[in-house]
Amino acid sequence: MEDGRWKKAASAVMACQGFNFIFYPSSFIFSFIRRRLMKIGLFGGTFDPIHWGHLRSAEEVSETFGLDRLYFIPTSIPPHKRGQTTTPASDRLQMVRLAVARNPRFSVSTAEISRPGVSYSIDTIRAFAARKQPGDALYFVIGLDAFREIGTWKDFPAIFPLCNFIVTSRPGSKERDPLKGTGVAVKKLFCYDSKQKDYRHQSGTRIYFIELTDIAISASEIRALVEQRKSIRYLVPIDVAKYIERRGLYGGRRGKRS
Repeated sequence: MEDGRWKKAASAVMACQGFNFIFYPSSFIFSFIRRRLMKIGLFGGTFDPIHWGHLRSAEEVSETFGLDRLYFIPTSIPPHKRGQTTTPASDRLQMVRLAVARNPRFSVSTAEISRPGVSYSIDTIRAFAARKQPGDALYFVIGLDAFREIGTWKDFPAIFPLCNFIVTSRPGSKERDPLKGTGVAVKKLFCYDSKQKDYRHQSGTRIYFIELTDIAISASEIRALVEQRKSIRYLVPIDVAKYIERRGLYGGRRGKRS
């Protein structure tokens, strides 16, 4: 039956059954039900504690690359810090939750804290890749120094087809080539795209570089200040400072004003 005649017949049937039925062009229907593709950022770290440097970096990355969602992923047992003492995961997780609570684009993932054993990035990225919707894109946010060590990571060649990388500058750095210093094993997996001015993996994923606002705050310095009974105000969000005080973290005295 021709399309027009089919619509008339169906409308007549619907009218007889007491329905009001309107036919819309198929293009309208498909555009209505089509889900907008998502750009999802993954930002891992010990966050011991999370501070304004982390948050400002995440904001600039999200804005520059138009991320719809950025997940902060506190590590459980970081591979590069095995044997070192870190604050309990439950405390670090709660501090991250407090820090990002007022930003609708930021979320917190317990992917690594909930997973037993060492927190390998490949396992985390595979977990996000498995549950994302078709067409969605993952962006792994990482500092320049950490990225240059990626050749030592577990199953590092398997990471690149799963997500894009956003490599962030370190405070005071003038370097612009994220592949410099990564080693031959990593470099041979990418080719330079002179038009886009970035590096492209054979799978189609890319490495982007972004120069961030120079905010020279370090978690180790914050921990030292707390231990010395000094103020950490304006280095961490106020809710995080209060949590550190309330819990007596980093050798601080409970009840002291931050």
